[in-house]
Amino acid sequence: MFGIPGKAAVTLTPAATRQIARLMARDGHQGLRIGVKKGGCAGMEYTMEYATSVNPLDEIVEQDGARVMIAPMAQMFLIGTEIDFETSLLESKFTFRNPNVAEACGCGESIKFKDAPAA
Repeated sequence: MFGIPGKAAVTLTPAATRQIARLMARDGHQGLRIGVKKGGCAGMEYTMEYATSVNPLDEIVEQDGARVMIAPMAQMFLIGTEIDFETSLLESKFTFRNPNVAEACGCGESIKFKDAPAA
């Protein structure tokens, strides 16, 4: 919908690809659906959920056996984002390196997107 022809809307690191493919195989899901919603102290939050079916309006990114579906309303906010999966001593989590983010809250749970340039 908002994608650039010939270029994936988001990219996945090898760690994210392995984790998404593992989750798909383990539970038989079609992939992960990523979106954004209002919330948090910075104004917006990422959402992730298992996808049991493909929505025809989703932007689909497939890489090395992993499938990510971007919800229609989130597509313009996620273009150019790199999704990674990080594991530390205390937690494992997906992280988003999004060039469209202007600021994030201190806890890292919510974000604010850059304003669109005035026409």
